[in-house]
Amino acid sequence: MLIFGLGYTATRLADRLRSDGWQVTGTRREAIDGAVAFDDSEAVCKAIAETTHVISSVPPARDGTEPVLAKYGDAIGQATLQWSGYLSSTGVYGDAQGAWVDETAPIGNGRRKARSEADLQWQSLRQDMRIFRLPGIYGPRRSPIDRVRKGTAKRIYVPGQVFSRIHVDDIVEAVMASFTAPSGVYNIADDLPAPQSDVLAHAARLIAVEPPPLMSLDDAGLSAAARSFYDENRRVANGKAKRELNWKPRYPDYQSGLASLADA
Repeated sequence: MLIFGLGYTATRLADRLRSDGWQVTGTRREAIDGAVAFDDSEAVCKAIAETTHVISSVPPARDGTEPVLAKYGDAIGQATLQWSGYLSSTGVYGDAQGAWVDETAPIGNGRRKARSEADLQWQSLRQDMRIFRLPGIYGPRRSPIDRVRKGTAKRIYVPGQVFSRIHVDDIVEAVMASFTAPSGVYNIADDLPAPQSDVLAHAARLIAVEPPPLMSLDDAGLSAAARSFYDENRRVANGKAKRELNWKPRYPDYQSGLASLADA
């Protein structure tokens, strides 16, 4: 497996693959921790030529360009691979006013236009491509429990608004399940979209601390970028992944996912 961008989720995937006996190569901005430097074209192209599986977790750059495709798209497109994948975002769906969205919903109408364009570019690159559209990701050392414990959590209530989320280990399981499943686009989300305020309140209960005070969006003092997150409201359906990947989330709701982190 060659992984472009060893971030939070991709590193979790790499660790799991290595524990199962896979040989994994990853890219970082610099050649540290055994990774290949992203800009080392000779080393990266050699890795592409020698691998059987490729996945990218690299988001679009600030100027909207897709850095992996811009630099290595031709090499990936022409490589002899068994499997390819891209970690995308459910943000491509934009605002659905709280409705359920599946993989047939239109994309590109929300705030994540660059991500939507990257999603489409990766889809068209190879016939064996799997696109994983991910909502809010949480897991060890990066969860509502951690934010509550640090005192950085803002518990914001917006009437009628819900978000979907997914535990990082459920993403890893979905990616691995797709090795023997059809190519295509998959939403990887848990079964229970819920208000952000409910999730933070539950996280506080699990570690026996007072939940952050409930506040309105106007009182939260968020940056424009953070506030734009609340402009969208949708429920992400995961039925296709369950059917075609034979996958189901180990943590089907935030209660079970947060409970596992509190116990750990």
